Order: sequence, then structure tokens, then C-alpha cells
Amino acid sequence: MSNQSLPKIFIIDDDISVRRSLALLLKSHGMFTEEYSSAEEFLEAAECEKEGCIILDIFLTGKTGLDLQEEIGSKFNNLPIIYISGQGDIPMSVRALKKGAINFLPKPLDDRVLLAAVEEALNKSKALLLQEASYKSDLTLLNSLTDREYQVFSLLITGMLNKQIASELNIAEHTVKLHRGRITLKLGIKSVAEM
Repeated sequence: MSNQSLPKIFIIDDDISVRRSLALLLKSHGMFTEEYSSAEEFLEAAECEKEGCIILDIFLTGKTGLDLQEEIGSKFNNLPIIYISGQGDIPMSVRALKKGAINFLPKPLDDRVLLAAVEEALNKSKALLLQEASYKSDLTLLNSLTDREYQVFSLLITGMLNKQIASELNIAEHTVKLHRGRITLKLGIKSVAEM
């Protein structure tokens, strides 16, 4: 399997020895890694539109991992974050998890625990990518509707009946039925419940 098809594991830590040892461990388990010494460097250089995750030291030189978590999440919403720290405490780990991190691991790292956390993060990344693809597909289908079809659709999903929609839009009930037929055809659905 080429590196292009492997998920990317981004390692962000200002300690080069930690970065190298994590990279060696993950590569020995068939994973592809990229290493960065700061979150700023990662945000500037990294690219990833496929499965992956981020292993992020919470205490970095400059901005901390927590400071940059939101920015990382907005640019890479498909990459769950695993925090690592040699000085973390319970309130800090709770804060990181509440902000969306998938895990918080203390240094020195237990290899098995780290590998399990990476596996969990990759599974979440895969689910996020599938969800995003489904959303984009649904959005494309909705964008295929004409303005009037979208108006009818918007009222149908509220539970309104054809004659109520006709009254609301000041059109004939038969016209609503025609729009409804085109909507179900364009969206590839059979019922209002599927909408």
C-alpha cells in the first residue's frame, strides 16, 4: 500500500525526540506520519482531505494545543485530536475533551494505549468523512430543485398537506402534486417520511 492511500497521522510536538519516537512507533505499525514542531507550522503546511488524526502535545512553545484546537478543527474537521502531555491535569483534560478532542494521554506514553487511541481516532475520521460525503450528496440533490420545488419541499417536511401547501403558496393543489412528484424523483425518495 502506498503512502498516498494510507491515513495520515500528524504528530505535533516541540520535542524532536518525542516526534521521532512516535513516528517510528506508528511507522512500524504500517502508518504514514508527518511531523511538525508547532501547531502554527502544521496549520501553514499540512494538507489532508482523507482519513487521519492529530497527535498534539498540549504544551507547545508559543501557542498551546488548546489555544489552537478550534483553529485546527475548523481547517481539519475530519482529523480527530489525541492530546499528549507530561504535565496535564484533570481539569485540563476535561477542557480538551469538551472542546472535541478524542483522547488525552499522559507522557510517557504506553504504546498499546496510543495505538488503540489512534485506531479509535481513525475510525472516527472515517465516519466524519462518510458523513461529510453524505451531506454534500444531499446538498447537491437539494440544489437540483427549482425555487418553487424547494418551497413545496420546505412545507412538505413540516407535515403540511397538499391543500395546505397550495393555500400557503397560492397555487392549485394539482400543481403541488406535480411539484411533489418531481421532488421525489429528483431526490430519489418515495415518501415524505424519507424527506
